[in-house]
This record gives sequence, C-alpha cells and structure tokens, in this order.
Amino acid sequence: MTVDTHLPSSRGLMCNAGAGAAAGVIAATFVCPLDVIKTRLQVHGLPQLTNTNIKGQISLFPELIFRKDGLRGMYRGLSPTVLALLPNWAVYFTIYDQLKSSLGADDINHHQLSIGASMIAASGAGAATTIVTNPLWVVKTRFQTQGMRPGVVPYRGTFSALRRIALEEGIRGLYSGLVPALAGISHVAIQFPTYEKIKSYFADKHNTTTDKLGASDVALASSVSKVFASTLTYPHEVVRSRLQEQGHHSEKRYSGVVDCVKKVYQSEGVPGFYRGCATNLLRTTPAAVITFTSFEMIHRFLVTVFPPSPHHQAL
Repeated sequence: MTVDTHLPSSRGLMCNAGAGAAAGVIAATFVCPLDVIKTRLQVHGLPQLTNTNIKGQISLFPELIFRKDGLRGMYRGLSPTVLALLPNWAVYFTIYDQLKSSLGADDINHHQLSIGASMIAASGAGAATTIVTNPLWVVKTRFQTQGMRPGVVPYRGTFSALRRIALEEGIRGLYSGLVPALAGISHVAIQFPTYEKIKSYFADKHNTTTDKLGASDVALASSVSKVFASTLTYPHEVVRSRLQEQGHHSEKRYSGVVDCVKKVYQSEGVPGFYRGCATNLLRTTPAAVITFTSFEMIHRFLVTVFPPSPHHQAL
C-alpha cells in the first residue's frame, strides 16, 4: 500500500479506493464458502453426529451445508460482505496511506515508518472502517447462521435485514459486536506493520523499492503477516460472531462482551476461543494474498491509466 506522492491527491485517492474495493471483492467471492463454515463453527460449533469422530464431523460439515441449502448456502452472506468490503477496503487503504504520508512515510525517498508509527496508521484506518461497516458485518453473520435457530424468521435480503434489525433492535442491534470488533484493530495493528517490514526486507534484498516488488514477494509478505496476526488475535472474532448472531428474537445467551468471554471460558475453556481457527486460516491466508496482491497490481495499473500531470511530474 504505497501512495505515489507524484500523483495529485484526488487521483491518488481514487487509485487507492478503486484498487482496495476491487481487491476486497475478488478475495471475498473466492473464500466465501470457507467464511460460512468458519462463522458457523464460531457460533454453534461442530454438528452433533452419531458414530462420527471430530475429524469426520469437520469433513462432513461442508457437505451438510450443501445438502441442506445447496450451492447458495455456501455463499450465504456474500451480498452484505461485498457491500461491506466496497467501503471497507476503499476507506481502509485510503486512510491508511494518508495516515502513513502524514506520519512521514515516503517510498520514493525510501523513508519507511517505524513500527510504532505503522501501528498508529493501521489502527486509525481500522477504527474508521470498523465503525462505518459494522452494520453490514452484523447482517453477514446473521445470514450465515440462518436456519440454525428454530423459530426465527429468516432475513430476505441485505437492505431488508438492515431495516428489520434497526426497527426491532435499534442502533444497538446494528452495532452489536462493535466492542470486540474494535478490539480486532489489534489484528491490523500487527498485520500491516509486519507486512510493511517484510516488504522492506524484500525490497532491500532485491535492491528496489516496495512499490516495485513482484507479485510473488507481495504474496509471501501478505500470507506470513496474515497468519501471524490471525493466530494472535483470533479469540476476539469468536466473541464478535457470537454477539452479532444473537438477534432480537433469539434467546439472549450473552449480556455483553465480558459475559460472553466468561461463559465461553467456563463452558469450553481456551479451545472455545479458537473454534474455527484452522478454517479461518484456510480462508484468511489466501484471502489476504489475493487482496494485497490484487491491490498492489490494480493500484499500479490505475496509476498508469491516470498518470500524473506534467506539472506534478516537475515537482
């Protein structure tokens, strides 16, 4: 995520926003089936099947979803995911690069931010996008767990779900899970500085700049940073999913974040906070590779399509 400082700010913002949105949508579509499985594991755990060990239950879980809901069931929640990712990555990459520039980052002159400054930029961008897109992530979670609670009227579409949640549960319902989601900023605060440092290492190794690295180097940097950050911060995702899933008509199992953490620990211990973690890594690692590599390549393409004006080239 490098800002070309020779670009006019409006063109730079457009390139960041366009590349970020496109990369996010490509990745979300590719890994949506794994996202459905992960969310259901987080909220409800493994299905109870007789004469089947845990390994067998995990392998049968996708088949059970497909058998019940067909191919459509494996892509539940894709619409709100795409709607959330369009502003999510567009806003995130744009704010992240603007904060990096404000803090003094300049790839043209090989000036990289310190780890602390990178964490500030990543956290600021993460907080902004989390607050903007939380309602859509609530809808996504509800869609992906529909049919697992008897007696709950299913949602018909993304916008009708947003309207229904707002009417039945108010603003609090739309922003359920916001606290653990904000805690999840620690994820990007770890991932992005790690990503930048790995890119800097490859750039030094190849005697080039980070904005000219090949796709394979970007892919490796994004995958390593994602696995590292996801493993360290995964428990917050379990808490967030459980709070987002319990709707107005559901039996309230948790009164808040602290209550959720206590109950998960009491009933399931530490493993309860890592439900679906393996599936999550299978989903997020290729998603990160696709997102970051797509962003870098699309961003470079857009910069060539919208080149700097002669005036800015002379600066």
